[in-house]
Amino acid sequence: MIFVRSLIFVALFYIWSALASLVMLPVLLAPRSWTMRVMSVWSAGFTVLLRVICDIRVEVRGRPLLPTGPALVASKHQCMFDPLGSLAILPNPCFVTKKELFAIPFFGWYARKSGMIPVDRDGHSTALRKLVAEASTRIAEGRQLVIYPEGHRMPPGQRGKYQPGVAALYRDLGLPCIPVATNSGVHWPAHGFRRRPGLIVVEFLEPIPAGLPRASFMRELETRIETASDALLGL
Repeated sequence: MIFVRSLIFVALFYIWSALASLVMLPVLLAPRSWTMRVMSVWSAGFTVLLRVICDIRVEVRGRPLLPTGPALVASKHQCMFDPLGSLAILPNPCFVTKKELFAIPFFGWYARKSGMIPVDRDGHSTALRKLVAEASTRIAEGRQLVIYPEGHRMPPGQRGKYQPGVAALYRDLGLPCIPVATNSGVHWPAHGFRRRPGLIVVEFLEPIPAGLPRASFMRELETRIETASDALLGL
């Protein structure tokens, strides 16, 4: 049954995405806020498909901590639900993502129009300076800047090395950092198409105050995210 449900969901997900991308093409000529609105509707739509077809519900915890204005958000990343689902959770998110995604037709167009920030993983210090400069612009626009500190998806219960980009943003933006924990990979694996019934939890944690030394910040960020994510897994 999980196999059949998952197959139906994947098919409808791509159909919904293709139809939405085509119907919404005119908004690419409209103000950016229109693009963000339709992307939020698209995200809410496939979340409904998850619930109806795969019996996967989504719960957002720590709502009083959910930012509404400019903010730095650092999240655990286990699967593609994390950025896609966040489009319907945060009011005006901007994601730090690998530049290769911008070359994908339709997806890249919407990502560019919505002001997502491409990162060249091989660019080192030059890429880092560009990231901070673009992030400062997005923060000035009142947006929530979302970064995945490990740089890529990790299976549930595992952790990757936390990359320096988040530390540079924390230092130069001068903002508190809001950690986010999740168990999304249990129900939406990073690879394969099986979607397992249950509850995806996205948990906003207490902000880390601005101004901590780099090492202290990185240690605190990793501890908070990994501890809370493990707790959601029952570890």
